Amino acid sequence: MSEHNITINLPDGSERTYKKGTTGFEIAESISSGLARAALSITVNGEIIDLDKPIESDGTIAINTWDSEDGKYTFWHSSAHILAEAVQELYPDAKFGIGPPIESGFYYDIDFGEKNITQDDLSKIENKFLEVARNKNSFVRKDISKADALSFYKENGNEYKVDLIEGLEDGSITFYTQGNFTDLCRGPHVPNTGVVKAIKLTSLAGAYWRGDNNSKQLTRIYGISFPKQKMLTEHLDMVEEAKKRDHRKLGKELGIYMIDKMVGSGLPIWLPKGTRLRRTLESFLRDEQFERGYQEVITPHIGNIELYKTSGHYPYYSDSQYDPIQVDDEEYMLKPMNCPHHHRIYSNEMSGYRDLPLRLAEFGTVYRYEQSGELSGLSRVRGFTQDDAHIYCMHEQLKQEIKHTIDLTNFVFDTFGMPVDIRLSFRDDNEEKYGGDIEL
Repeated sequence: MSEHNITINLPDGSERTYKKGTTGFEIAESISSGLARAALSITVNGEIIDLDKPIESDGTIAINTWDSEDGKYTFWHSSAHILAEAVQELYPDAKFGIGPPIESGFYYDIDFGEKNITQDDLSKIENKFLEVARNKNSFVRKDISKADALSFYKENGNEYKVDLIEGLEDGSITFYTQGNFTDLCRGPHVPNTGVVKAIKLTSLAGAYWRGDNNSKQLTRIYGISFPKQKMLTEHLDMVEEAKKRDHRKLGKELGIYMIDKMVGSGLPIWLPKGTRLRRTLESFLRDEQFERGYQEVITPHIGNIELYKTSGHYPYYSDSQYDPIQVDDEEYMLKPMNCPHHHRIYSNEMSGYRDLPLRLAEFGTVYRYEQSGELSGLSRVRGFTQDDAHIYCMHEQLKQEIKHTIDLTNFVFDTFGMPVDIRLSFRDDNEEKYGGDIEL
């Protein structure tokens, strides 16, 4: 193989040879003109990059179109930038925080200063969004030094971007510009704004900068966009149908549960019908777990703060936990997770490796701090019960235990006719938040 060539592995398992520096768009074009027209970005060795970025080494690639998860990620990421450009044209004094893609659409956190943005303003922003998109401006990437990046945003008076840049390493900072809008961004982006044909700004919310309620509250604008107007129409029709089946609506109509402000926001009360439904479900799960060797336990609703410090859950996840409660000379916390309690059972009850695997299960009620704007029915609450389990086993038993767990999960979901979508998560770069041996 010439040192001037690279080998590219395609999703179908085939290999192709290209000149070093070939772009994703050129690879797509070599496969078919239709693929090149539909391409939004390219994933190379697991990293999503711009279609016009040269590929300098061998790799496994996937051309991302709207039909792929990475394609939608790119599309909605670019849509957030178009939204910001539209807002900038309408409200020149606006300051921009972050604007990421999310599972279904995107959002942008914006400081509008003294201007109070309401739902009535969204249609005007949508119209400007489409006007900006029709310009078909390319997204142009630029590597920039940390000093120049800081200077740019200090001159523009955007303290939010300055805050972000101060936490970045020099040499890793990039700007993207489309039309008259420039943003701090790692990318990637679609080839040009014109691929976005339809937009719906769905809602507004308040969002504290960096999630810190001591910081300024910004306006978060949520939206969803599509490459065709027909897709947006179908999506909105689906949303309307889903509203008829919304658990918040059905829960009230069927007498399943209630949330009472006197009791507390985000703290569901199960009514008689709901309690019967819940107990029936718990009985089904409890019986199945027992047959598979799980032992049920019950742990307290509060715990000594030293327990969570030892496990590492506190202070690393203190933002999602309630403040400690002073009891005599000790501090206690509402239980935010069951794990440390189960670990103490294992620590106290285990007599030797012959007792492994030990499978502990609990319908454990836990409490998490959620901001009021994030609460929603039973899906985002401050108190909830988990069907939780922890398995303690030897290393050589690990593979079999994972298989058993997957089998139990599939059995439960198959019983209720619910499809399973599996996502595998890996450690991030912040090793301080992890315990155990990374090699395992």
